[in-house]
Amino acid sequence: MDERARRAGAVNTIRVRDKKLIGSNTDGEGFLRAIRTEFSVDVRDLRVLIVGAGGGTGHAIAWQCALENCERLVLVNRTLEKANALAERLRSFFAGPRVLGPVARLEAVAWDEAALRAQLGDVDLIVNATPLGMNPSDPTPIPARLLAPHHMVFDAVYGPSKTSLLRAADEAGARGANGLPMLLHQGALSFSNWFDREAPIDAMRRAL
Repeated sequence: MDERARRAGAVNTIRVRDKKLIGSNTDGEGFLRAIRTEFSVDVRDLRVLIVGAGGGTGHAIAWQCALENCERLVLVNRTLEKANALAERLRSFFAGPRVLGPVARLEAVAWDEAALRAQLGDVDLIVNATPLGMNPSDPTPIPARLLAPHHMVFDAVYGPSKTSLLRAADEAGARGANGLPMLLHQGALSFSNWFDREAPIDAMRRAL
């Protein structure tokens, strides 16, 4: 595994080098590029809340946010111990003060409405890294009543129809995007890994 895969704790791209299989993970960089294209902003300027920080995708996105030195990072997971463990691994990235006021730059919180309500006033970007939304009947991972117009909502679930979270974002007047741009950029990065050249991203976007 390369460093990205080790950080994420997951592999999504495998290539052959010198008769060895090398595992990598393009989730984090794919997420970074998706946020830039969809919201015209860089992660380093944002206060980010990730729901589902215990899994591979959530891990990769959290690491990427830390590496980009984002303004603030809130890790939310059903198993709080997993979010706390990840927060400890990322703590050194958030040692310096960047956010004005007393709010902590890095926090791990429980996945419940009271905890989310306390955080969302100090968050710009909400990321759903859970499987919720893959089925049309799934509930939204963030209660709709907690969303506000200033939020950007990125749902890593991709599909032709809007998830309940993105519909709730629309109703709240917030901007939203699904996981298709992330899938596109993940694929482009994988292509470059395999073939050592730039991916034909326009053709990939049209096909997608």
